Amino acid sequence: MRGESPDFRRELKWVRRRFDRAAPGFDAAAVLHSDVRDILLERLGLTALDPRVVLDAGAGTGHSSRALRRRYPRARVIALDASLGMLKVAGRQRSWLRRFDRVCADAHRLPFADGSVDLIVSNLMLPWCDPDRVFAECRRVLAPRGLLSFTSLGPDTLRELREAMRSLDAQVPIGRFIDMHDLGDALVRAGFAAPVLDVDRYTLTYSDMGGLMTDLKAVGAQDAALGWPRVHGGRDFPALQAAYEIHRCEGRLPATCEVVFGQAWSPTTAPTAQPGRTGESAVSLEEITRSLPSRSSGNPVSIGRASITSIGTSPGRVPSGRTPRVKE
Repeated sequence: MRGESPDFRRELKWVRRRFDRAAPGFDAAAVLHSDVRDILLERLGLTALDPRVVLDAGAGTGHSSRALRRRYPRARVIALDASLGMLKVAGRQRSWLRRFDRVCADAHRLPFADGSVDLIVSNLMLPWCDPDRVFAECRRVLAPRGLLSFTSLGPDTLRELREAMRSLDAQVPIGRFIDMHDLGDALVRAGFAAPVLDVDRYTLTYSDMGGLMTDLKAVGAQDAALGWPRVHGGRDFPALQAAYEIHRCEGRLPATCEVVFGQAWSPTTAPTAQPGRTGESAVSLEEITRSLPSRSSGNPVSIGRASITSIGTSPGRVPSGRTPRVKE
């Protein structure tokens, strides 16, 4: 694509290879992905949709595609992922009743005609992408009044691990997950209408840091947001473990994940720029929050190495001191 730098192309290739390797064991470690996917799909019930073509962007191992086929039985569902390994695993989710197409392609360059898709769903793909390019492509392929519904990770994700790394090496490069407000601005720049975004915070807990690093590797995320392995390799891992111990609470090590939920509509007419407007928008979340089931029970679900809890929907940042605690 015109404008892509060699570094950008290399990064995409690296991400694709990492997810290819992670594909066989992905589901066993994808605790957060699974929980967030269920909520993302549940939110589709708040909109009256009868789509003909549904795109699952960043389909991974195909669970969302199967669920979308069940929700919209008359629609053509397309599972798109840049990782061929993931799509091979996704084939296990297909059946003669729940068939969906699989397309190996880059979300920055969607291989679909303009206005050919009615609904795009994307679960936790954006952290490994350029949101401006992805949103522009989604806007291009969506039909008028088409819906984009997605999740991403916010900057508080893996906060404890980042603090431990910074305490040992202030110069280590640490990737940054994109803030909810910046994602909203990117949606507006792409020409979407009525963007609505909110944040849910989760805490996964582990008995030791090794369990966290194993899960990050198993879901293909071991290096994507963290520069430590590139700079230090494994030689300073004991020191990193010791620095992380300051966060231990009630015998467990927490790993915070800030999940951004977003949706926006493709307008019926092309957007026009207005003088003096900066592209920012203010959206009330009262209606969507009132419609959603409560997620604030704080009851953890233990799966594999990690326990997970949600502390509820929030239109902004959670005040300091409101960090959830997971009890065994």
